[in-house]
Amino acid sequence: MDLRNIAIIAHVDHGKTTLVDELLKQSGAFRENQAVSERAMDSNDLERERGITIFAKPTSVEWKGTRINIVDTPGHADFGGEVERILSMVDGVVLLVDAAEGPMPQTKFVTSKALALGLRPIVVLNKVDKPDAEPDRALDECFDLFANLGATDDQLDFPHMYASGRSGWADHELDGPRKDLSAMFDLIVNHVPAPKQINRQSEDFRMLATTLGADPFVGRLLTGRVESGTLKVGATVQALSRVGQKIEQFRITRIQAFRGLGTQDIEEAQAGDIVSLAGMTKATVADTICALAVDTPLEAQPIDPPTITVTFGINDSPLAGREGKKVQSRVIRERLHKEAESNVAIKISDTPGGEAFEVAGRGELQMGVLIENMRREGFELSISRPQVLLREEDGKKMEPIEEVTIDVDDEYSGAVIEKITGPRKGELVEMKPAGVGKTRIIAHVPSRGLIGYHGEFLTDTRGTGVLNRVFHGWAPHKGAIPGRRAGVLISMENGEAVAYALWNLEDRGKMFIKPQEKIYTGMIIGEHNRENDLEVNPLKGKKLTNVRASGTDEAVRLTTPVIMTLEQAIAYVDDDELVEVTPNSIRLRKRYLDPHERKRKSKSTS
Repeated sequence: MDLRNIAIIAHVDHGKTTLVDELLKQSGAFRENQAVSERAMDSNDLERERGITIFAKPTSVEWKGTRINIVDTPGHADFGGEVERILSMVDGVVLLVDAAEGPMPQTKFVTSKALALGLRPIVVLNKVDKPDAEPDRALDECFDLFANLGATDDQLDFPHMYASGRSGWADHELDGPRKDLSAMFDLIVNHVPAPKQINRQSEDFRMLATTLGADPFVGRLLTGRVESGTLKVGATVQALSRVGQKIEQFRITRIQAFRGLGTQDIEEAQAGDIVSLAGMTKATVADTICALAVDTPLEAQPIDPPTITVTFGINDSPLAGREGKKVQSRVIRERLHKEAESNVAIKISDTPGGEAFEVAGRGELQMGVLIENMRREGFELSISRPQVLLREEDGKKMEPIEEVTIDVDDEYSGAVIEKITGPRKGELVEMKPAGVGKTRIIAHVPSRGLIGYHGEFLTDTRGTGVLNRVFHGWAPHKGAIPGRRAGVLISMENGEAVAYALWNLEDRGKMFIKPQEKIYTGMIIGEHNRENDLEVNPLKGKKLTNVRASGTDEAVRLTTPVIMTLEQAIAYVDDDELVEVTPNSIRLRKRYLDPHERKRKSKSTS
């Protein structure tokens, strides 16, 4: 069967997974009466809840005698490691762009990787039926983007289509028939070249592993594109590391090919196809699976380095072990190393004491997803404030810079620019009207300045602003950047919070807890109105007497507390604070629970 391998890339919420749903339906991948959920490719619970794609997943469809392997890729820069790996498996990319928003930061990030590999893109302008769509402007911006990224003449001569993924149509002309996706299928078959590996069937078998999975029945599964030769079930092969070191020799127990939303066992894998192999015990991502006669590994695509680091430690608070079952550092270490094995964008290292682990990754969202997965598995953790990774070049300290794209109502643009160019040391690159009373701001801001900024940004824009960020490059260190200005309210007692006490503390600041919530000494229960930390007693009840007087029987009406999400809590804490994460709770606490220890540490640091 004729073969095509493509990846669909797009920014978050530009309709990529919805379009893949329609491609699967219209190609006949589903039965006529088959019940299929919306965004079927987002199979992970977190992906469904957040409405974003986190893991790259292959699928395949048949169209007029051609099998098209499609890889659905994440749309957020924090999961760029997933995208960088899978681009080596495909021969073409479909770049999906929202006709109203135009190309966005993640579009730029992934497209630069695809162009560097020599892939010729197909541009699909999605959501052209929306009232604020401007497809001609979006198309011009795509051409400018490609030119700025150093595209070749062949890559600049890209075909484009107008589409509505939700309605299930794509046409070459804006005023086309708007019936189905036939034109897109035909364009993919005609524009994307067949894998050149097909002509290397007679050579020794070689495959570069790009993703790692697991099956409860067959064990480890490594997915990749067969670069040369053929492979049958039962054959004996070997795994080579990136430097050519032999890792293991094993027998192939199963070969699976992607068919629609599932996988199907096949007897033989051929060059050019994307398959999953089972039977190995040690081989992992970026290793070469090959015949025994092969002694040189395939070259793995380089992965951009991590930019932030977070410390994962055991939960040593007084409430430790009450909600989670996995609390030992040994279990946490095993889980983190298992994650690093399949996620090449994450690096794990032990701290000197051995009780905590430095986890380096791409961004706060990537860390938040890892922590959320671990707490759902029953882990209890203490998480530090993210720290930006610095490096030295020619004796100069360098720090990562991010390109920030902000769409905001005109009336709030002044406040946003003042924040990012003032205390956060950003540089304004471009500012232009985005239509419908909105302004688009593009700035280069140090990664340090963006930690904890998103919540402040939503407050400044009354929740209407949209902020996207992507790694831009390295620049000389820009000096000190002030952190959180407000102090916190710290509990000085153990027990359950009393409504009357919280009511009396409302003058001091906003609360993070509800009445009857379990608290302990050193736990952060709210934000102070002033810059200093304040120790308070949330257990102090009302004194009862038999004397009646006006004002003594006032009703206790509490202001709704601020309940933080995991990402908000991680971005909020300061250097001397931790986030306590359990399967049911997210608490903030001081790093040193004993008040005397806290005072001693604060004196020594000052």
